[in-house]
Amino acid sequence: MKKLKNMWLVFITVMALSVLGACSNEEGKQEKVEPAQAEETAVTIENNDTTQVYEEAPTKAISLNQHVTEIMLALGLEDSMVGTAYLDDEIYEPLQEAYAKVPVLAEQYPTKEQVIDAEADFLYAGWKSGFSEKGIGTVEELKALGIHTYLHTSSSINNPTLEDIFTDIRNIAKIFRVEDRGEALIEQMASDVEAVRAKLPEQAEPLRVLVYDSGEQDVFTAAQNFMNELVTIAGGQNVFGDVESGWTTVSKEDAVERDPQVIVVIDYGSTTAEEKIAFLKNDPALKEMDAVLNERFVILPLSAASEGVRAAEAIKILAEGFYPESF
Repeated sequence: MKKLKNMWLVFITVMALSVLGACSNEEGKQEKVEPAQAEETAVTIENNDTTQVYEEAPTKAISLNQHVTEIMLALGLEDSMVGTAYLDDEIYEPLQEAYAKVPVLAEQYPTKEQVIDAEADFLYAGWKSGFSEKGIGTVEELKALGIHTYLHTSSSINNPTLEDIFTDIRNIAKIFRVEDRGEALIEQMASDVEAVRAKLPEQAEPLRVLVYDSGEQDVFTAAQNFMNELVTIAGGQNVFGDVESGWTTVSKEDAVERDPQVIVVIDYGSTTAEEKIAFLKNDPALKEMDAVLNERFVILPLSAASEGVRAAEAIKILAEGFYPESF
């Protein structure tokens, strides 16, 4: 009887080991599948002449300019950020609560040392200057440090459109695996723009518009940058929209000759919009323009003029200033 019991004990032990071995093999199979699954979910983005492969969403991102900071916050990514920098003015009011959760690293660009100390794994620049030797560093230098980079494409090309901004938003949403949020944001922006367009009057000729950024000896103005798109959608015609440049400097004589009916004053920095308007009214040449004689000025914050989530708001501000009787 004792011998029979021992045989049963051996049999049970062997069976138990077989089951454990099978489980171990199943687990081994699962482990072998995981890398393939990870590879399937990797995100590849072509940007700034580089190919960036994201095996997983960044968790320690830093935004380097205000308009791209606002895109990150509008996508609800504040918990994935370890820093931000370079405000032009007040952060967009609906995003201020989220912005307060993110450390501000510098008034302008942070140093490379600050980026390393923050253990950043992703840098998002609004302007090319962010990834230069005078900025944080080149894309190649940052890649060597294991840091992904993304340059806002719509801020880096001539004549960017709303669709170019939507492409940037989709790319960021894809990188952070929040595609649904990206599409919802784009849909809301497009809807808001269409609501403004629907109120614009039908007319044969759009209003002639000069964008005045700054300048006393000459005029620093918008040519083929995003302001061109904003002015056009709002029912105006940028008087220097034919110049193949982004922001450009023109002579006072050229500005007077094109005789704008409305002047959009870009508001930022230590010189207030009111001070800029006072200059235009008192300058011997510029005060003869139709817009100045009729005091047709529209003030637009620089942050709203950039290629970001405020595009619909910017178009609304411009349209209300161009055609107040329609709003």
